[in-house]
Amino acid sequence: MSTEEDAKWLQWVTHQFETIAEKDREINLQQFKTALNVKESFFAERFFTLFDSDGSGTITLQELLEALTLLIHGNPMDKLKFLFQVYDVDGKDSGGWRGGRVGPSTSPHSAASPLGTGSGSIDADELRTVLRSCMRESAISLPDEKLDQLTLALFESADKDCNGAITFDELRDELQRFPGVMENLTISAAHWLTPPAAPRRPRALTWAYWHNHRSHLLCLAAFAGLHLLLFALAASEHRARGASVMVAKGCGQCLNLDGSFIAVLMLRRCLTWLRATWLAQVLPLDQNIQFHQFVGYVVIVLSLVHTVAHIVNFALQAQAEASPFQFWELLLTTRPGIGWIHGLASPTGVALLLLLLLMFACSSSCIRRSGHFEVFYWTHLSYLPMWILLILHGPNFWKWLLVPGTLFFLEKIIGLAVSRMAALCIVEVNLLPSKVTHLLIKRPPLFHYRPGDYLYLNIPTIARYEWHPFTISSAPEQKDTIWLHIRSEGQWTNRLYESFKTSCPMDCDPKPLSRSLKMKRSQRRPEVSEKSSENHLFCNIKCYIDGPYGTPTRRIFASEHAVLIGAGIGITPFASILQSIMYRHQKRKNICPSCQHSWMDSAQDEDMKLHKVDFMWINRDQRSFEWFVSLLTKLEMDQAEISQEGPFLELHMYMTSALGKNDMKAIGLQMALDLLAKKEKKDSITGLQTRTQPGRPDWNKVFQKVAAEKKGKVQVFFCGSPALAKVLKGHCEQFGFKFFQENF
Repeated sequence: MSTEEDAKWLQWVTHQFETIAEKDREINLQQFKTALNVKESFFAERFFTLFDSDGSGTITLQELLEALTLLIHGNPMDKLKFLFQVYDVDGKDSGGWRGGRVGPSTSPHSAASPLGTGSGSIDADELRTVLRSCMRESAISLPDEKLDQLTLALFESADKDCNGAITFDELRDELQRFPGVMENLTISAAHWLTPPAAPRRPRALTWAYWHNHRSHLLCLAAFAGLHLLLFALAASEHRARGASVMVAKGCGQCLNLDGSFIAVLMLRRCLTWLRATWLAQVLPLDQNIQFHQFVGYVVIVLSLVHTVAHIVNFALQAQAEASPFQFWELLLTTRPGIGWIHGLASPTGVALLLLLLLMFACSSSCIRRSGHFEVFYWTHLSYLPMWILLILHGPNFWKWLLVPGTLFFLEKIIGLAVSRMAALCIVEVNLLPSKVTHLLIKRPPLFHYRPGDYLYLNIPTIARYEWHPFTISSAPEQKDTIWLHIRSEGQWTNRLYESFKTSCPMDCDPKPLSRSLKMKRSQRRPEVSEKSSENHLFCNIKCYIDGPYGTPTRRIFASEHAVLIGAGIGITPFASILQSIMYRHQKRKNICPSCQHSWMDSAQDEDMKLHKVDFMWINRDQRSFEWFVSLLTKLEMDQAEISQEGPFLELHMYMTSALGKNDMKAIGLQMALDLLAKKEKKDSITGLQTRTQPGRPDWNKVFQKVAAEKKGKVQVFFCGSPALAKVLKGHCEQFGFKFFQENF
């Protein structure tokens, strides 16, 4: 920190301390735990004891500032001494840190270094206690046997003289094997000690931003220009009737366009077909949902302006002496004869506005995301009466609706016919951690899709009329079943999970073993799925599907260097893609019948230009990795056979609840995990060869590494939360990478 930053930081710490301290200006252990937001009391108690230099049982502001100044501004040796005392569990602190010194010091602060004299060494049981607390702090759950292995791995590595104890010098030497850890050692849990970040400035219209959004921006410009033109033409035709009529007619003409164009944006089959053409490079097809929402907002604004303009016009007419009608008659009845069909313009206009406001209110995210999706679904079906009312309301709307309306209803008819042609069956169900339901549906013979596509699912026993979109998580090469992984987040998905959790009461298969044997024999290769005896069910439940429909991930195989980033259940589109890659590589594999030597054909598929794939999966908790751990294990096994000039597919796992190596509450655990992973050739958290990294990715370093590999043009594909999407989009603009987002 600079002198100015240091002064601000001290001022902030003082303010935060005074906020939580009592009148005596001291904080006790419980207040300290709350302030540090520490999950495991072991570390809070150890930190508190060492901070409490006079052993009074409370910490004053002076004691806190002295301790934090040393930990934040002190050199690595100061921090290491503090870490050693935290780990020296059976040490008896003589007056906090200031009682003595541990080992030789090279610190310029050594004369006043507040260090306590513990037992002077860490034995295996102390280390085990610390590692258990580290696991709880990072929300990692491992069996006691694995904890023992981690303890021994770290202890044997650090105990160089094999005397059964780790000294300060040995701990220092062990830490020095991990570059950058000692220099960055800190207590990252003290969020309350960090001043709030300055608000982020909006990104400027840079060349990188234009490169990533040019089709989007051009379409918005064309949309705005067309509206201005239509408004101007319609207003000029009625300039003799006054300003209010001009505004009303101008908005009405724009609404003719928007009322029909909003349907075009939901032509899923047409958009899926367009994704396979050159127009996919010109039009922002991947943003059709966002454009649909944007046009909806425009319709609301134009409708309100259109209505207010007519109300002003009616008020002026009603005030005229020659007018035979009152204001309410002009607004609500057919008597004035306004409109092209029996004077229906006014009453249909009022009905349209009410329907539109209802649809708008029920389309808000608080309705859709709070378990009331059916409210959104049923109110959105009011587009049918709205179109009828619009045809009765405006004399020209039917002309605008003719082509898009015909395509829209053709899509609906085709979708209904295909989906209801024959009922399908859910043949297997796996209930996975974090309330994820894995469905295996018998695949219809003519159901052709691409990796990353999605479909609409209807299960009459759950809800007869509700259709919900889900990404297909199985590869197209898997001929017998379609996989869906469904996270329980709303009423429908929760009902689905709970219905199977109660032992599949709807329609259980009377011969599960026969079906299981039949399914396994019909597969050309073993299934990759996560099964347990109590959460794996064989059923025969009727369902219907509508699709498939395309997504941005269709571009992946046309990329040169693809970076796939999935957050949580956002892995599902990439699961299909990764499996497809696996199948394609297996297809290229050859085995000599004489010597069993295997090799890969150099020729790739015509539609696959990939040179490198980086797959990154970010999960909050440990159990979420179980969803696709078998698939990822198989991918790693295939990579071991395929790799000749470095891995074609590289996996990166991140667990955000786990604290990083630079945190005093996790450094021991992360060192032990590294050592054991190196010894066993697999990660203790997931069982994969790829080591699970703690915390969130440093996107700057990640993209720097990707850019340095020079495997071709980089395209980033993301499926996850909108907040993370904004962060990734900003980094992609910085590095000149193309960014595509999968919408839930």
